[in-house]
Amino acid sequence: MKNIKIIKGKKYLVTGGSGFLGKSLIKTIIQNGGLVRTIARNEGKLIEMKQQYGDKIEIFTGDIANKFIVEQGMNDEIEGVFHLAAYKHVGMAETFSWECISSNVIGTMNVLNVSVEKNVKFILGISTDKAAQVVGTYGASKMLMEKLFYQYENQYNNTEFRIVRYGNVLYSTGSVLCKWKDLIQEGKEVIVTEPKATRFFWSIDQAIDLIFDCLENADNSNPYVPAMKGMSIENLLKAMVKKYAPENVEIPVKIIGLQLGENLHEKIMEEGPYSNEVELFSVDEIIDLI
Repeated sequence: MKNIKIIKGKKYLVTGGSGFLGKSLIKTIIQNGGLVRTIARNEGKLIEMKQQYGDKIEIFTGDIANKFIVEQGMNDEIEGVFHLAAYKHVGMAETFSWECISSNVIGTMNVLNVSVEKNVKFILGISTDKAAQVVGTYGASKMLMEKLFYQYENQYNNTEFRIVRYGNVLYSTGSVLCKWKDLIQEGKEVIVTEPKATRFFWSIDQAIDLIFDCLENADNSNPYVPAMKGMSIENLLKAMVKKYAPENVEIPVKIIGLQLGENLHEKIMEEGPYSNEVELFSVDEIIDLI
């Protein structure tokens, strides 16, 4: 983990703090002397974090699509905001578009509005490579989130607006790795959309590092992105079978094709290379990562 610039004793708001990335970010902030206030919908996980961190964290349960909830989260001095809350399941976003837009667009508008009202020093939002070539509701909602940050940056001078754009974080909530691991260990059938598809993948530590790299080095709200290697779904499956399958058990695989809202290959930047045009992780490299 890189040197993290957190001001000791200052309070930071983390939206979506009960999620995979949020929990790691909160741990990092507290380990570096900061205090945390977090808003999330999962009260059970919030209570667990309160038990873990005590008076170093304040928890608020609720939906950021409700401005009142966001105002509660910033009812006194907040140094900066890490905006992680999102509806992020690509497939479900196509069916539950209202819920996705409510969280990712309306929720973001609430967080931005209250941030400038409270004159916070910065607000950093988490976006996705799905915003670079929009084919579905989730990608569209994140593209709109980025546009909102850009507009606010041009309207308000007292707050810094920053965007980090990610690929796929290994073992994040809803990740294919989580689904496959249990099935493979039990010798059950694995469902694959398209083996030849490629994605940008990296670790949770790299994801946290990028947040603080962005705060230190970015000077505007343009998406801040890392140099990332790609990974084919075919090689990811081979690596997981090699690592987790019981000895002498052949894992059945069912291929169902790309689903609504999915691309065959991803881009992290609109003018950048596709995920099949960069260096790809080998099977052995993937085994070391997972």
